[in-house]
Amino acid sequence: MLVIGIAGTTLAAAEREWLQHPAVGGVILFSRNFASRLQVGELAQQLREAAGKPLLLCVDQEGGPVQRFRDGFSRLPELSRFGTEHARDAGAAVAHAAQHAWLMASEIIGCGLDLSFAPVADLKRGNRAIGERAFHAEPAIVARFVRAYVEGMHAAGMAATLKHFPGHGSVLEDTHFDAAIDPRPLATLQAEDLLPFEAGIAAGAEAVMMAHVSYPAVDADPAGYSRRWIESLRGGLGFRGVVFSDDIGMAAAESAGGVAARIHAHYDAGCDSVLVCAPALVPDSLAAMDGRRLVPTALQPLLARSRTHFAALSAEPRWREVRATLGIDSVA
Repeated sequence: MLVIGIAGTTLAAAEREWLQHPAVGGVILFSRNFASRLQVGELAQQLREAAGKPLLLCVDQEGGPVQRFRDGFSRLPELSRFGTEHARDAGAAVAHAAQHAWLMASEIIGCGLDLSFAPVADLKRGNRAIGERAFHAEPAIVARFVRAYVEGMHAAGMAATLKHFPGHGSVLEDTHFDAAIDPRPLATLQAEDLLPFEAGIAAGAEAVMMAHVSYPAVDADPAGYSRRWIESLRGGLGFRGVVFSDDIGMAAAESAGGVAARIHAHYDAGCDSVLVCAPALVPDSLAAMDGRRLVPTALQPLLARSRTHFAALSAEPRWREVRATLGIDSVA
């Protein structure tokens, strides 16, 4: 199933038609789709009504530099803040990360969506795209944070997505703009970058997003196009959930060829769902899906497990207490 992007704050006629396509299982929203909390809630309702089927509504609401919805939402700190705090008080830092997860997930569910693609399980080792989005450089510390973050999301009724498997943090390149190659051997990857993913899977994470990074010591293809890496995720790590590609519009995804080639390469490698974030790529992506075997229920386990409206959430003592603990004085 595809998770597609749309262009604006309301649905266009062509986009309503896209939602009717049997290959579309979800929509991912960005800042371009957001004007206010009320508007995004209305858009979520429009999307579900137009689809006429279970539809997974997603966003990247990590906090810090990647927070798509701001006006009317808590201004969430970046994850690296907890890594810095860990040196002073490890227990408090981990507890605060879990509270951050609960707050983030509760607010996203409260405005009508199902899923924020979180947490980042990459190591904080200088990658241009990851940066402050990662908790820490040390695998064992990141693993502890990832486990707590998954548990915090679950407490709010949201499924968790570990990204970007098998680890994007130890290369310099930003895969939005460049190809990225990590030459390290498998043993090093297993001892370092994979540890947070193992912890997240053990905590019950329901989804994993693949990296557009190549690890030539393991496979020449980027991880999302690599059957070997996805088999390792499912077999070696015992993951039984949903495997997402990263966005096929990123520069590092172009190694497979055109839009159709990228779609087929991801599914042939074993991905369950492909992200098509740029609306301009959606028509070709839908055409590529014609004739492929579809599993319409693949994304349903990721739908929000409970639904508390934002107005009711903001009246809860826990919401106020968590915001105070994290030093969030006002909404963004």
